[in-house]
Amino acid sequence: MTTAPHLADPNAAGRKLLDVSGIEVVYGGAILAVADVSLTISGGEIVALLGANGAGKSTVLKAISGLAAADRASVRRGHIRFDGEDIVGTPANRLAARGIVHVLEGRHVFAHLTVEENLLAGAFLHRPDRAEIKRQLDDIYAWFPRLREKRRTLAGLTSGGEQQMLAIGRALLTRPRLVLLDEPSMGLAPRIVQEIFEIIVRLNREKGTAFMLAEQNAALSLAHASRAYVLEGGRVALEGNASDLAARDDLHRFYLGYGAPAAIQAG
Repeated sequence: MTTAPHLADPNAAGRKLLDVSGIEVVYGGAILAVADVSLTISGGEIVALLGANGAGKSTVLKAISGLAAADRASVRRGHIRFDGEDIVGTPANRLAARGIVHVLEGRHVFAHLTVEENLLAGAFLHRPDRAEIKRQLDDIYAWFPRLREKRRTLAGLTSGGEQQMLAIGRALLTRPRLVLLDEPSMGLAPRIVQEIFEIIVRLNREKGTAFMLAEQNAALSLAHASRAYVLEGGRVALEGNASDLAARDDLHRFYLGYGAPAAIQAG
């Protein structure tokens, strides 16, 4: 029998966890990717970051997680505060130890390691003892039963959906307070996508983990998030409650690049 997943600090819910204020992100010292983005996430919240391809979603996540530096990008203006402390310039490994973990687009796993060996790579961040590692693995297998079935399989031989679950499970083993998910639905069958999002909602509700979901699939994200921000050209074009944004007739046409208004198409 597996142990029940451990709950986060219940007092963290509703407290501002992340505060991004007016950031400008530049690649190679010259290419402006994000011009002016401000957003917040409270403890225990799911927030969607929407926008067309190239709107700046991945860049914003990398700026928050510290991985922008790996792409020769930097935050030139603005502030990113986690628990009230400015974290701009803090290395990604230190941010991971403090509770920010980034699941990159593309389901990055160690293909030549088994599923369980991949998970252990996340568990070792906090150097747990053997008993604690077993408990943490049991928690992950409780959340993702598919991973238990494939724990001895090389990660590269698992399906795309299983690799996405593995990437999220490995991230959870770092004991995060905030998980940044970049395009978690990309390339997956609708049934698998629904399963993954249901697990995300359960993790949020039962474990108290906050999530920021960067997605092109607006309907999917808005159905599972409490709030959302829409990026256009590296700026926040729209923000609000997920239900209010989902009800807007112009959301896809104006902000997500899925088609222009009729008057523009006719012209």
